[in-house]
Amino acid sequence: MTDATSAKSSHRHHWRRELVELAALFTAVAVADAVANTIAHGPSGPVLLCCSAVVLIATAAFHTWWARRHENAPPPTDTGAAAPRSPGAPQEERRETALWRMRTTVRDEPGSLAALCTALAEHRVDILNLQTHPLSDGTVDEFLLRAPAALLPADLTRTVAAAGGAHTWLERADAHDLVDAPTRILGMATRTALDSAELPLALRQLLGRCTIRSVPARTRNAQRDTEPVPEEGILEEHTMTFRDPSGGSVTIERPHLPFTPTEFARVRALVELDARLGQRVPPLRDVLTLPEGNPITVRRADPSDLAAARALHDRCSARTLAMRYQGPVADAERYLNHLLSPRFGRTLAVETASGRLVALGHLLWDGEETEVALLVEDAWQRRGIGAELLRRLVQMAADAGCTSVYAITQASNTGMVATMRGLGLPLDYQIEEGTLVITARPAGAPVRPAAARTAPDAGPRTQ
Repeated sequence: MTDATSAKSSHRHHWRRELVELAALFTAVAVADAVANTIAHGPSGPVLLCCSAVVLIATAAFHTWWARRHENAPPPTDTGAAAPRSPGAPQEERRETALWRMRTTVRDEPGSLAALCTALAEHRVDILNLQTHPLSDGTVDEFLLRAPAALLPADLTRTVAAAGGAHTWLERADAHDLVDAPTRILGMATRTALDSAELPLALRQLLGRCTIRSVPARTRNAQRDTEPVPEEGILEEHTMTFRDPSGGSVTIERPHLPFTPTEFARVRALVELDARLGQRVPPLRDVLTLPEGNPITVRRADPSDLAAARALHDRCSARTLAMRYQGPVADAERYLNHLLSPRFGRTLAVETASGRLVALGHLLWDGEETEVALLVEDAWQRRGIGAELLRRLVQMAADAGCTSVYAITQASNTGMVATMRGLGLPLDYQIEEGTLVITARPAGAPVRPAAARTAPDAGPRTQ
């Protein structure tokens, strides 16, 4: 059909419709006139007209009210579509969830990671963070997951295995893991730059559960003396070894999870930063006044205080040293070199107005726990110095994220027991052959079963 033919047909239909509408109008007027004449000339005509007017007015009013009521109503929702969630409705956002850290190895092929993510999505597992650790024969992917609380770890592991993941490792996470990796590493580098004692803590935060051992140069075997640790370090499956700036080596072990080259590079960067900056101790100096009015200064100690600490040992009685070290002290200088080293923890020193060292408090890293040890010169005991040192050490442990603090002493050391009780914290007691282990948990620390410990022959244990 051409445009001209279409125009003619449209014009013909147009005038026909007008004729029909005009005929309908004349018919309606005729019918209305007939009805009006019938009603007006009837006996009840005026009454019927008034009733008709009232009905028309009521109908118009009802129509207006109905239109206004539904004017702002939301459009009807399709039963098959997702309805909008109200804040009080028990929808998916209120479902209980759990945070997990997961590490798995996938093939280095296009689509491998996509298949794994799809499998996790089918179980309504949300991926909050992802890090990749390239290997020579694959890729280690480390996830931070938010999964439904009802999803069992075994089911999650089987899902990952079915999607192509191998050597899967899974552990619970907490809110601290929500910080992205670059921010965490920058924070660790800042803390390490300010304090040499922060390096072991930074490494544990970076690598998770691991064991860190510092081996002095003089205690290494002959093979290590002839074959020193290379400057770039040594990476093995479950072990990393680096040079210690103060001599010797630093060894990191993680038996439950192999190290990746990416982790090795991160650790080496932190160790190199520590080596370049040298020994660092924050300038902490607090002046306190004892009850009798004597002023004392509490400050951080370091290896430069070795001579003063040795003099403190010489002034202490044999009983005080035996209470501190659970036995005779054969080589105090060797212990002090270890205790004052920032590689093993932090040490607080108390000195008088004349500068004489009268007390030492040690906080020694031991995995997620820490050991505290106190030594107060006999003439300065029972003046509140030990309690002040212990309170500060426990606060340091809490700030470092340690789960518990323990002290190893003799059962007859009532002074140490009273000092631990003075913390006002929940305490656990364990006695083995006259040796008492008292464990305190800082406020907010997770409650975990206390592990059995063996008292050292002299001096604290290291890790």
